[in-house]
Amino acid sequence: MSTYYFIPTRNVFGAGCVQEAGELLASVGGKKPLIVTDAFLGSCGMADDIAKILKDAGLNPSIFAGAEPNPTDKNCVAGLEAYKAAKADSIVSLGGGSAHDCAKGIGFLASNGGEIYDYEGIDKSTNTMVPLISINTTAGTASEITRFCIITDTRRKVKMAIVDWRCTPLIAINDPELMRGMPPSLTAATGMDALTHAIEAYVSIAATPLTDSAALMAINMIVKYLPQAVANGDNMFARDKMAYAQYLAGAAFNNASLGYVHAMAHQLGGYYNLPHGVCNAILLPYVEEFNLIACRERFVDIAKAMGLCTEGLTVEAASDQVIGAIHDLGQQVGIPATLADLDVKPKDFDIMADNAMKDACAATNPRLYTKQDVIDIYQRAYDGIPMRVKF
Repeated sequence: MSTYYFIPTRNVFGAGCVQEAGELLASVGGKKPLIVTDAFLGSCGMADDIAKILKDAGLNPSIFAGAEPNPTDKNCVAGLEAYKAAKADSIVSLGGGSAHDCAKGIGFLASNGGEIYDYEGIDKSTNTMVPLISINTTAGTASEITRFCIITDTRRKVKMAIVDWRCTPLIAINDPELMRGMPPSLTAATGMDALTHAIEAYVSIAATPLTDSAALMAINMIVKYLPQAVANGDNMFARDKMAYAQYLAGAAFNNASLGYVHAMAHQLGGYYNLPHGVCNAILLPYVEEFNLIACRERFVDIAKAMGLCTEGLTVEAASDQVIGAIHDLGQQVGIPATLADLDVKPKDFDIMADNAMKDACAATNPRLYTKQDVIDIYQRAYDGIPMRVKF
């Protein structure tokens, strides 16, 4: 069986590297880019700053600031209208996962036509996407480098997982200076999202040596530097390390895919419009606790990457440590403790479990789930009661 490794053709890191955005876009043929961002970045001046960089490079940008948190089918349609009105020929996404995913959705429609629902699943597009470069402002989703595009179908209240190599940005820019202003809560949520990516990729049934190396390094760096970045957003050393860590986690899951943490979190986002990183962080210890028996040796590797002592312990005891360490890290950086804290309703667990089992991310989870398993995990994450391993 063949394996593939997907990644942008160019990846740029370092303080101040965003200044190269104009020449980088011009190098892939962009002349009239549409900057796709969210309302905050559109109003705080950052989108205007990026537009100036592009103008200084001789380009003619316009701005669409309509990417909502958990971007929707409607955002993609509105963005396509803005793209056409501006007579744009390329896209620059600016922000975190929401902006990048919205930009990808717009790109699908601009390049392939139809409706965004047509692309749910794996490799459903047929035409090369318009030139897309992504400027990242958070250290978490890694959407700036991935072939994943998550769009909420407002008709079904479901997050669609669109996985298509054609939506991988041509160029990814990770400038830690753009991440300086993230508040502690967003830093924590996006950082725990990155940890989820790395852990799910490492225990995925599609993992390879390439994804393993990226995932383990990401886990090690996140555990070290996320608390520092949450504690002091001006700590540029920690910000820089988290930019690399989330990128490595993205490289891992972009190729090994994910698991039931994401399959279940997508439903919480679709039903309640909740922050994706927070949902992942709450679910992560419960899902991985259930996954433990499928690949305990892999969890021992994770324990070592997290800096936990495994010497002299049985495989079971060493791997069990991971669950408590994940939970403790989430609590340390201020993640809400339970789904009840997010006003999730247990009456919705049944339909969310149905949808989770159909989510593309579920296919690479290391343990097979029944619908009742999914419902039970939602319930434990709601109640804050661990299945077996003591937190």
